Amino acid sequence: MKTSAKDRATLRRLAGELAEIAALPIHQQTIVGWSRINSLKKGKPMVWINEIPWHEMNVNDELTLQTSDPFLRSVEEQLRMILYQWLHMPGDMVVEGVFYCPLVVHNTGFGITEDVDIAKTDEASTVVSRHFHLQIQEEADLEKIKTPQVTYDAAATERNYQCLVDAFGDLLPIVKRGAPGFWFAPWDELIRWWGVQEAMMDLVNRPELVHHAMDRLVNAYLAGLDQYEEQNLLALNNTNVRIGSGGLGYTDELPQPDFSPAHVRTQDLWGCATAQIFSGVSPKMHMEFALQYELRWLKRFGLNYYGCCEPLDFKVEMLKAVPNLRKISMSPWIDPDRAVKNMGDRYVFSLKPNPAVFAEDVWHPEKARAELRSVLEKARGCIVEVIMKDISTVRYKPQRLWEWAEIAREETARFA
Repeated sequence: MKTSAKDRATLRRLAGELAEIAALPIHQQTIVGWSRINSLKKGKPMVWINEIPWHEMNVNDELTLQTSDPFLRSVEEQLRMILYQWLHMPGDMVVEGVFYCPLVVHNTGFGITEDVDIAKTDEASTVVSRHFHLQIQEEADLEKIKTPQVTYDAAATERNYQCLVDAFGDLLPIVKRGAPGFWFAPWDELIRWWGVQEAMMDLVNRPELVHHAMDRLVNAYLAGLDQYEEQNLLALNNTNVRIGSGGLGYTDELPQPDFSPAHVRTQDLWGCATAQIFSGVSPKMHMEFALQYELRWLKRFGLNYYGCCEPLDFKVEMLKAVPNLRKISMSPWIDPDRAVKNMGDRYVFSLKPNPAVFAEDVWHPEKARAELRSVLEKARGCIVEVIMKDISTVRYKPQRLWEWAEIAREETARFA
């Protein structure tokens, strides 16, 4: 690919800014903080902001793309987002002095995708309401779930790599990288084909059909994972990588002592799983219809994160079955007192403050502070990370999120 002079100049300016930020000593201190949390050592809770409504965040053209080539525009967008977040709402983010070139991997998927009607309140937003058309209604429909086929495109990877090296490789090292872990949420997929109400009713009405579906889908996931591992397409995630729905993966406990840099295995990685749709399902049924199948995936990994938006404060005992479990998501829907009692300091308390505070007509920073402080006060004695995520909107007032980041910095320092 030939890069235009304008595109190259744009990328070089951004890459140079990022390299300067990455050289700051604060990042090594932040890495130590994440490693401490991930090793179950108490101290200041670490803060990370993710799932940002970027379409609402542009200020002074900081996020306005200037390149023309489609591939380079995706690179420019990534650079601009990192720089923007560091300037306005860093939390405990780490800026690395490297730019990763992902391996180009093709995955045929499960052979079935959602058939859905979508309703939007904001055409620019990716947050939409969905009405699913049912594709799994009887045993024969399970045949629609296929085993994915994973292939590596070395030529496309090399083209991308050389393009990046030519553009700004002298400013930031360009490193080819495989998949640094996976998001594993089979129930998130299944309800898109089955329907939410229909799937929940069938836990009672047609349990054997649900078991057969989960078995087939998890087998397909595991077959895909095997192909990634066999083709050496994995990358370590004990680095500046989001783990599950939580924070960064820095830890000295991974990779395994017998690790070879020439071949990354699943046991050298963090894993994760979640069954968000099981928010109202009892621990017994959660184990029967979700966790017993998720364990087949989770046992492959060196450390694990569990959960996302589902309240897990009353399911901690159930989660003891998860091997190498290190972090449990504590969503906005938990009972904080029960969560603290059940969690203690055995796992990282991955706290998710409620992002609805940004969506109100009037921004109330004092309310945001009080909500965060209340849970942090109750969680003294726990090992806490604070993850602000699922931010559907800031009402096109990005300063709300900037101010929340400062509040979180102050409150976690106070907690420490």
